Amino acid sequence: MTNPEPAAPAAGRHDLLSLDQHGCAALAQALGCKPFHGRNLFKWMHKHGVDDFDAMTDLPKAFRARLTAEAEVARLPVSTEQPSADGTIKWLLELRDGQRVETVFIPEERRSTLCVSSQVGCALDCAFCATARQGFNRNLSAGEIIAQVRHAVQRIGRAPSNIVLMGMGEPLANFEAVVTATSVMRDDLAYMLSKYRVTLSTSGIVPNIYRLAEVSDIALAVSLHAPDNALRDELVPINRKYPLEELIPACRAYLRGDPRRRITWEYVMLDGVNDSIAHAKALIRLLEGTPSKVNLIPFNPFPGSGFDTSPPERVDAFRQRLLRAGLVATTRKTRGDEIAAACGQLVGRVQDRRRRPVAAVPAHP
Repeated sequence: MTNPEPAAPAAGRHDLLSLDQHGCAALAQALGCKPFHGRNLFKWMHKHGVDDFDAMTDLPKAFRARLTAEAEVARLPVSTEQPSADGTIKWLLELRDGQRVETVFIPEERRSTLCVSSQVGCALDCAFCATARQGFNRNLSAGEIIAQVRHAVQRIGRAPSNIVLMGMGEPLANFEAVVTATSVMRDDLAYMLSKYRVTLSTSGIVPNIYRLAEVSDIALAVSLHAPDNALRDELVPINRKYPLEELIPACRAYLRGDPRRRITWEYVMLDGVNDSIAHAKALIRLLEGTPSKVNLIPFNPFPGSGFDTSPPERVDAFRQRLLRAGLVATTRKTRGDEIAAACGQLVGRVQDRRRRPVAAVPAHP
């Protein structure tokens, strides 16, 4: 089943934020200008954050007039902004069709991370994820993804050092838009992020991991959460279609033998479910021969989840067992949990096209 398409731009206008540098150059040619005018347009929008075509003074007046009549640099209005005591900020952003998505900015001492959404809701039904409980409505356009980045840059006053596609949705289920958006993130005329500082997180759509390897070399994170198929079938249902025997080779192939690269395996720690030493040993066996970093994520509860967070001492014992086996293993520090901005907690406002209208899960009981 194909995912519903993004909302159309206003009145048939060109959605300029959905174009990468080459797309802007092609648009300029189509409107009777030189390709370099399109590249200048791209730079004005992203490096300089300018929306007003009349302020783009090195573009021909005729080109600016055509852009004013036929194109837009769309913003996403802020429905709510929630700051956390630890400096995390969560924005609920309004889309043109009334849907809403969440974007989270996480400042740290030496880096800052922006977590962006790629879909309205999510169709993959991971058992421990608040976003999945809402259902799924549609893909975001590349422009709607990049509009989240532009909002954060303009609100914070600087570009983040890292961007992760770990917000609402499964990025590899929105392949073309995500590839275009990540190209913009990395462009020297835009946000200038290296391939190591843009991370795509997937639950494991195996064919699109191979597709991604053909067009991109950004960092890859995989929502693993279980060391065997039986348990992962329950926690991450996409595993029933693409089991570990297919997922692990696809991830190894994605690295292309580059010794500097690793797959980041995201592993949410669920009390009494996947957090025993036996599970740790099984995980060690599963990842043998794959350059890996294991990111242990204390579960972030939400109302009605049915899961509890593993005790800290069990998380630490699990991590120590991985370290003794030679794996790189870290425990993610929970950020923004009091504003429901932590991993697995993001909710927007989703009209679920799969079943029925579903209200957003409240941030607090």
